[in-house]
Amino acid sequence: MHEQERAQLILKLTRERVVVPVRELIARTGVSSATIRRDLTELADAGLIRRVHGGVQSLDAADFAPRVPQAPVPVPGHDPRKTAIARAAVDLCEDGEAIIISAGATAYQMVEPLIHRRLHILTNSFPIASALLAASTESRVVLPGGEVYPEQGIVLSPFEDDAVQHYSASKLFMSCYGLSPMGVIEADPLIARANLKLLKRAQDVILMVVGSKFENRGSISLCPLDRLRMVITDPSAPPPALDGLRAAGVEVRVVQPVG
Repeated sequence: MHEQERAQLILKLTRERVVVPVRELIARTGVSSATIRRDLTELADAGLIRRVHGGVQSLDAADFAPRVPQAPVPVPGHDPRKTAIARAAVDLCEDGEAIIISAGATAYQMVEPLIHRRLHILTNSFPIASALLAASTESRVVLPGGEVYPEQGIVLSPFEDDAVQHYSASKLFMSCYGLSPMGVIEADPLIARANLKLLKRAQDVILMVVGSKFENRGSISLCPLDRLRMVITDPSAPPPALDGLRAAGVEVRVVQPVG
């Protein structure tokens, strides 16, 4: 395929999709990664496309936004602590495994390292599912049926007998509003209700929390500490709180912020 044909194909795909992965462009054009990256650089320098991690998008990608609810979650890389915690969480996954990811800002940052993994993923997060599918992940992504709540970014069914009840996972990756000696704490009743459903469907619970979460006080108890297999946090977490987790039999992993 000649250079001009490749350019036309790239521009066509970016008009049709939110993000087009580099690996797909290599497969579609039949050229080397060095050649396709050179093409992308030239198109970006000409102001025709925008380079993003692992792919490319149209400068008019914002036009896609009205098709999905706006959710209060940062893009990957927004918070170095959450990025490091999310990457450590993904490192716990094995290809072919069935996992659950609950909605949350830290959980959203699992998207980037998950793109090239092959997993069975159930998530109640509409933004996470949308981002994974837009990036052409190799994983199978499942959303529970129900209503989309844009403010929380979750999909929640009013019925107990929904898709979640027929899913079995080895791990649930979850964040929370707060963490205390009493257990995992939530403040939003809607999020609490959604996560209580997920807690019933996973063998191990991996909690992803930045250090400031240990200071939050909410009113809804999700589960006791002994329901947790591991807590992944950053160095700002208070040492006495981490000692309390270990005393309760919870494995603690402290990761350094990325960058």
